Amino acid sequence: MPWLIVILSYLLGSIPTSYIVARLTAGRDIRRIGDQNAGAANAYRELGPRAGIFVGVADAIKGSVVIIIAQAAGMSQPVVLVSGVVAVVGHNWPVFLGFRGGRGVSTTLGILYVLVTIPMLILTLPTLLILVLKRNVTPAMAFLFITLPFVDLFLKIPPLLIVYGIALPALVGITTYFRTRPKALKQV
Repeated sequence: MPWLIVILSYLLGSIPTSYIVARLTAGRDIRRIGDQNAGAANAYRELGPRAGIFVGVADAIKGSVVIIIAQAAGMSQPVVLVSGVVAVVGHNWPVFLGFRGGRGVSTTLGILYVLVTIPMLILTLPTLLILVLKRNVTPAMAFLFITLPFVDLFLKIPPLLIVYGIALPALVGITTYFRTRPKALKQV
């Protein structure tokens, strides 16, 4: 049964929310406009705030649902955590879009909101404040992902979840680095 949960997690993570929204609202492929990323930030910039916020929330819900399903199915904590990683992998490399998706930020947020709810809630307001002031996702997520382990430690979150809260955003960072590096080199 654990492998079924993991496969389901990948498939749920692979649901291309921004692609679907772009097709339905603009008749376009989100991967061919803006920064060509199939994620919420590109949807926000290219399709407007309502579409971008919808995509971000839907992608976060994908992450949350994966964890809730794995927990409800009585999976062990390692299987629950692997399911979360696989959901982000599905979002970043979705089978439905030829393995070319987003960066996994919103999906990661959804996962962490279920796994370390109180620390995430504590950090929500300052993260949103940075997002509004800077009008850029990167500094807001950098603040959130850098401070989360310290809040986790303060609240005595289990060490495995603290490490997971570092590793999952690291996957997002690695994806971002490799997706933006070729574009940055072309501009030089």
